[in-house]
Amino acid sequence: MNSSDDLRRGPVELVVRHERVDDHEAVREVHTLAFGDGERVPALVEALRAAQPALAPLSLVATVGERVVGHVMLSACRLDALPRLVDVLSLSPLGVLPEFQRQGIGSRLVARALADADSRGVPLVFLEGSPHYYGKRGFADATESGFRPPTLRYPPGAFQVAKLSSYEEWMTGTFVYSDVFWALDCVGLRADVSQPS
Repeated sequence: MNSSDDLRRGPVELVVRHERVDDHEAVREVHTLAFGDGERVPALVEALRAAQPALAPLSLVATVGERVVGHVMLSACRLDALPRLVDVLSLSPLGVLPEFQRQGIGSRLVARALADADSRGVPLVFLEGSPHYYGKRGFADATESGFRPPTLRYPPGAFQVAKLSSYEEWMTGTFVYSDVFWALDCVGLRADVSQPS
């Protein structure tokens, strides 16, 4: 009853809701299996939960029955605009259990996350990700919109932004991740370069 076939047949409804404390272990499993990179992404989620920013993180889960099958987090970052700093959000990470991928769950999580951010008066949501995937979900190339990335390690097109209803034209500048992303080296791609012997 908890397989991806259930979602296709429709007997179990997909629900997107706010994460609860009792979801933490299931969210860790989602990211461990979705990213397959050990502890990096689960550690990022835990550190973002523990941070105490002015703009509280927004953490959503997708469930099928009682099983958590997907998760998305929006966390506080800043835009260094000329007139003043602007509180914005970063969408990272987004993960769906492998057996539930390609069924629209990530799209539902992104749509709900953007709607919730908009209702909180957040003007901009940034991310690093596939332009093909996120371009269909409300995001556009941030550099083409006049924003500067926080690192030179972004692949072309990966630095993206969604402009929400409280966005104003003067809000342009450099996107600045919170310290958590830097401390865990979760900004931009690192080349796998072997060290000389």
